[in-house]
Amino acid sequence: MIADAFSPRSLAPAGAVRVQWLGTAGFAVEHAGTVVLVDPYVTRASLRRCLLDRLVPDAAAIARHAPRADAIIAGHTHFDHALDIPEIALRTGATVFGSRSAAALCRAAGVPAARVRDVERAPGGEPVVAEVGPFELRFLPSAHSRLLLGRVPFPGDITDCDEIPLRAERYRCGAVFAVDIRVAGRHIVHLGSAELVEAGLDRKEPDLLLLCVAGWTASQGFPERVARAVSPRAVLFSHWDNFFLPMDRPAIALPAMQGERLAERLGRASRDVRMGVLPLLGEVWI
Repeated sequence: MIADAFSPRSLAPAGAVRVQWLGTAGFAVEHAGTVVLVDPYVTRASLRRCLLDRLVPDAAAIARHAPRADAIIAGHTHFDHALDIPEIALRTGATVFGSRSAAALCRAAGVPAARVRDVERAPGGEPVVAEVGPFELRFLPSAHSRLLLGRVPFPGDITDCDEIPLRAERYRCGAVFAVDIRVAGRHIVHLGSAELVEAGLDRKEPDLLLLCVAGWTASQGFPERVARAVSPRAVLFSHWDNFFLPMDRPAIALPAMQGERLAERLGRASRDVRMGVLPLLGEVWI
């Protein structure tokens, strides 16, 4: 994928915020005992299951790899971002933040309505802001890469999911968010798809950008647009791994990720930006 790898505490030797990669676009961000999960997907169903069967969260994998959460964020609702969210919420008591599609999934799974928050804003309205313990979360409008023959895979909203479990194609994209996370004086931005809406980001200059790789070549000028709109100090690449393999296997890059090319272009467009990847369940501190 990309030669450089972050080592634990490599971004800040005395860092107060722990960032762990859960595979795909999933991360756990922790400070002072509060845990925020973003797009946690640890079931990692096989390709055969995704093509032929209804998808069921892997309870054992969730208990092992996502045992704690105070908040869970769905950046969008494709299965490789949202499948595990209702189950994690039921097990941990966390509040879920996401689109109307995410809310529909959670309601169908039995997550109490009081613990589900729709963060889609009205057209022209201000982004939704939420506080969870020491965290401030801001949900910014974003977009999904048109990686499937110039189209967004499984577009549209999830409006009817009474008969869960669902097949993979029933996990419609829904609204897409970039997530701005502030905690302990640190600033993290999560882009869970390789596309963006520049106006909402407005050169946030975060300490760490969690950047999706999958489908980036379908988004014109993506590295340069990220550099202009976000201007991060460090970038941790995600969603480059083969998420059809289980969590106990090392991360392997999916074909055609072109990670080295992405890093080269982003490096040229940015100034002194650090870039790297983590192994599955690896962590950095900031």
